[in-house]
This record gives sequence, C-alpha cells and structure tokens, in this order.
Amino acid sequence: MSWSLLLLAMGLLVLGCERRMVGEGTGPAMSGEGVEGTVVKSDAEWRKELTPEQYAVLREKGTERPFTGEYDHTFERGTYVCAACGNELFTSDTKFNSGCGWPAFYAAKAGDRVKLTQDYSHGMSRVEVTCARCGSHLGHIFNDAPDQPTGQRYCINSVSLKFIPAPR
Repeated sequence: MSWSLLLLAMGLLVLGCERRMVGEGTGPAMSGEGVEGTVVKSDAEWRKELTPEQYAVLREKGTERPFTGEYDHTFERGTYVCAACGNELFTSDTKFNSGCGWPAFYAAKAGDRVKLTQDYSHGMSRVEVTCARCGSHLGHIFNDAPDQPTGQRYCINSVSLKFIPAPR
C-alpha cells in the first residue's frame, strides 16, 4: 500500500470517529467553575513535569495517534485522573469500547470536573474537553453514541489520563 493511500485511510478513520458533534445547548453544561484547588503553573513548570508527548497533548492541544494509547482497551475497575494535576475525571463504570481508537466515556465523573468549550480548529466544529482544575486539553465530546445512556462519547487521549485501579 502506498503512503498516500495509508494517510488517506487514516484521515478517513479519524473523520469517521468524529462524524457527529455535540450541538450547542445539548449535553452537559459548558462549565468548570467552582473546582477547588485550581492549578496554575508556568510553561517551564509544565515542561519539567510532563513528558514531551503529554506536554504536546495536554498543553498544546495535540492528539495522540488512534489505537496507540495505553487506555484504549483498558476496562478494569477504577478511576481516570488528569495526568497533569490528578483531578478525578472519569470512572470505569462509564467507559465503553467505541472502536474509534481512543478511550471513550459516556459521562464525566462530576459536572464540574471538566470544562466544555466550542472548538473551531482544523476546519471543524467540535466541543473540546479540558480539565476544569488545570486547563489541560483532554479530547473532545461527540453525540454519536446512541447505544450509551447519555448518547455522548467523550473521546479522550490516553496520554492525558492516569488510571487508578479500584481497591480489590
């Protein structure tokens, strides 16, 4: 297969995973106010604390390659926290296999744990998900999971998360 065909196939795969966006006024409130212990650090501090890949995703709004993340197929019981500040974001109870190549959740742990912001980058209209405590980019949310309780898919980069297993 030629490189151009491979790149075209990957592009179509990514676009297919992002086929329906959250509409304005639907889903969780676009909030984030009221989060205790807001974390504010300099760019130099973030660069010291995060790996280069974490920095690219969390602080520069990058995206890890699909199907490469550590948590795409992790379904153990536990909690997912922000890799930058430790804010509890998602639980394994709301995680599902969406098949799009990134960890997917149908709900955040609590309404004030994430902030949702309209994102028009890369010629698309999407809703960005960031950590309400430290402002780190986590991924995007879409209304394309009709088989899930909320109908929503939080499409989250593995590198933006740390998994804490539930006690046994």
